[in-house]
Amino acid sequence: MSDAAAGPRQVGVGPWVGPWPRDDTGALPRHLDAELLTQGDRRNVVDRYRYWTREAIVADLDSRRHELHLAVENWGHDFNIGSVIRTANAFNVAAFHIVGRRRWNRRGAMVTDRYQHEHHHPGVDALAAWARAQRQPEGIPIIAVENTVTALPLEHAQLPRHCVLLLGQEGPGLTEDALACADQVVAISQYGSTRSLNAGAAGAIAMHAWVRQHVSGPTP
Repeated sequence: MSDAAAGPRQVGVGPWVGPWPRDDTGALPRHLDAELLTQGDRRNVVDRYRYWTREAIVADLDSRRHELHLAVENWGHDFNIGSVIRTANAFNVAAFHIVGRRRWNRRGAMVTDRYQHEHHHPGVDALAAWARAQRQPEGIPIIAVENTVTALPLEHAQLPRHCVLLLGQEGPGLTEDALACADQVVAISQYGSTRSLNAGAAGAIAMHAWVRQHVSGPTP
């Protein structure tokens, strides 16, 4: 039988085979989920988190989150925001911030937002106030990612270890208010005919640039 006839490959693992894990008291370890052990775990999580409860996964991620924050302006309910948030989960950022409308299109996040910390700011001035209040007395700098004429090419920029990467929406990009509140503006160099990158792709490139500068070695 061909792979096509067999149907799509299932993600994850089926029900636990054999005796369930037990702790020293004979009980199920607290980080494991009895329902997942019974029914299988088809979630989009790495293998080390199979059968873990969501709370246990979040707690483990919290123990090693990076100092990077990710913020996105949300004025047009852009579908690409979900893709950016999904990438933020992959890089285990400290938190993601939604600026503007509180509601955002979560479909592209594929429930990865459940494993992250979300903050909402009604406008960029509120985001800037939050950033200034962190790590006193210096605050956290806001790095806008936008292809303006005066922006520093991302490949030549030294990104701060503690910072907020601020992204705009598909098409219009960042607002003038967002650019005005930024401590620095960086641009992803492009060599083709299009004026801008997909917002999800831009977010991935910017976050990975930060990782290359501040993270050494594989994920523990």
